[in-house]
Amino acid sequence: MAPDADNSTLIQVLVLERIDRDRNMARFYVLSIETTLFEDLALVRRWGRIGSAGRERIDLHPSRPVAQVELQKWLDRKRRRGYQLRA
Repeated sequence: MAPDADNSTLIQVLVLERIDRDRNMARFYVLSIETTLFEDLALVRRWGRIGSAGRERIDLHPSRPVAQVELQKWLDRKRRRGYQLRA
């Protein structure tokens, strides 16, 4: 996490990878909580094959705790599927 002076623009970013050379699989998944232009909180998910632009989805949430719960749910799902946090 990268703290800001007033913590209102705190951004949390997690980068996950799933690499299996035998299956020619090299995927990434990025989860981040970001503040929008209108001060809403968004859970931003980016995913795709490593080296590609990938896809992106933005889900708005009413508060940071709600967004963090959703981030944790996605993190748990991806870990069950074999993704690991990038070192």
